[in-house]
Amino acid sequence: QVQLVESGGGLVQAGGSLMLSCAASARTFSSYAMGWFRHAPGKERVFVAVINWSGGSTYYASSVKGRFTISRDNAKNTVYLQMNSLKPEDTAVYYCAAKSTKASIPDPRDFTSWGQGTQVTVSS
Repeated sequence: QVQLVESGGGLVQAGGSLMLSCAASARTFSSYAMGWFRHAPGKERVFVAVINWSGGSTYYASSVKGRFTISRDNAKNTVYLQMNSLKPEDTAVYYCAAKSTKASIPDPRDFTSWGQGTQVTVSS
């Protein structure tokens, strides 16, 4: 299991930006695909973005493509989610997740380790 700690959430106006960070405890962080998911009130948790072990491949949910960017720094054991042009419907608790895979294009399903989440609230 990987210990994950998210940070960077907060309150922002529509059209604004936030960057989320997720620090991982894994000694072999570069062996893990990393993902971001979100859980809005009254809805199920959904996939947002995933990045492969090297950072060379990313995949996004259609709802955030072109506005959000996932990246990672393997030297710092950290994954990021840059969120631009935020909308009220982006309001949710955002979770970082990890799974051990060297797949070049990670499947967004079956993540095995999860952080506690960070709240993002976008006001209109």
